[in-house]
Amino acid sequence: MTTADGDAPDEAGPAPAAQATQAAQIDGTWERDVRWWDVAFYVIVVLSALALLTADVRGTALVVSLAAVGVILVGYVGWGRRAARTRNQVAAHVYLVVAIACTLVVVGQDALGTLLLFAVFTQIWMLSEHLWTQVVLCVVLAAGTALALAFDPSTGRVGAADLASTAPQMGVALAFALSLGLWTAHTMRQAERHARLVDELRATQAELARSHHEAGVLAERERVAQEIHDTLAQGFTSVVMLAQAASADLDRSAPDAARERLALVESTARDNLAEARALVAAAAPAPLQVGTLGQALRRLADRFTDETGTHVDLVVADVLGLSSAEEVVLLRSAQEALANVRRHAAARAVVVSLGPGIPAGDGPPGSGDGPDGATVVLEVVDDGRGLGPGVVEGFGLRGMRERVAASGGEVAVHGTPGGGTRVHVELPVPGPSPAPAASPATTPAPRSTS
Repeated sequence: MTTADGDAPDEAGPAPAAQATQAAQIDGTWERDVRWWDVAFYVIVVLSALALLTADVRGTALVVSLAAVGVILVGYVGWGRRAARTRNQVAAHVYLVVAIACTLVVVGQDALGTLLLFAVFTQIWMLSEHLWTQVVLCVVLAAGTALALAFDPSTGRVGAADLASTAPQMGVALAFALSLGLWTAHTMRQAERHARLVDELRATQAELARSHHEAGVLAERERVAQEIHDTLAQGFTSVVMLAQAASADLDRSAPDAARERLALVESTARDNLAEARALVAAAAPAPLQVGTLGQALRRLADRFTDETGTHVDLVVADVLGLSSAEEVVLLRSAQEALANVRRHAAARAVVVSLGPGIPAGDGPPGSGDGPDGATVVLEVVDDGRGLGPGVVEGFGLRGMRERVAASGGEVAVHGTPGGGTRVHVELPVPGPSPAPAASPATTPAPRSTS
């Protein structure tokens, strides 16, 4: 649209058609607005023609006036109307030149022709894209109208007295047209800028929504992968190992032992089915749906002992203020730690302990990071082969660290004196915890490398 400061549109900016569309977004579509311009133009032309027909204009003057009005109408339908929609400047300026010339012809026949000035002045600012062109066309129209009003058809000359009378009037009309046109151009320029800002904001919002959607999809995919790793994959591993052990029992003619293994296979498969259903329903883990965190850890420890033959000591102290999300984190961490003991440690005994952490100020740096120093600590310690040189953390341990970090906690994995591995998980809790319960003095720990 027209620039308020007279500068040509920026070459890197939107095309004229795009500019019109952007400006129109402030109060409706450009096409709808142009239809109202059409209606206003047709009304003014019809009123001008009726005024000429009902006035004292007769004979050749009437014919010439009506013919000029007809040419304006045809020119608008042929060029002006199209230019208003396409912003084609060639068609716009051809029409404006025709409209100005025909308006001056009508005014020269009768002063009633000045009614057309309402339409033509407005169309100059509406159709032309360049400020100086608009100003020049307005000056030409005003000056030509003053001369046409002072023109005496009988003598074929411009009367000086008439010109002195009409010039000030047209000067006022020109000043009004320029003032209104510049104000309109400035308003349209601001509308353009606002429309561009709205477009940019919408594009940014769309991009942000897309990024958030992609991030959400990725996070959900990672969550599901971690849940499958911590539950179904470990359960299927147990099923495979138990089935192999049952086959070995059958090969050595020990049907009772094989029957016990198969019962464990059935139990593990049922637990896996419950975990799968909970995962599909996005519900809490199945062990936490039927009891407390301590009871879920007890069932986990008993099943681990039944499947591997490795003795598990469980030490659980009451911890207040744990949310369901924090219980899930602790349960999954215990599952992952025991899975690593099964795969890598070759341990004879494991100790799993859960209880309040050391209050802030009573322990080493990094202890008691929760509000009021309240933390909960889960430790899984085995007496296995320990952490060998060059051990690289796998998917399971990385997932445990990410899960714990998301809850504001920390994971530490290190060897213990005399062999073995210790996994230390510490989470902040929102409320004060009771005094720490005594945990076993000497315990080896799990090898977490999955």
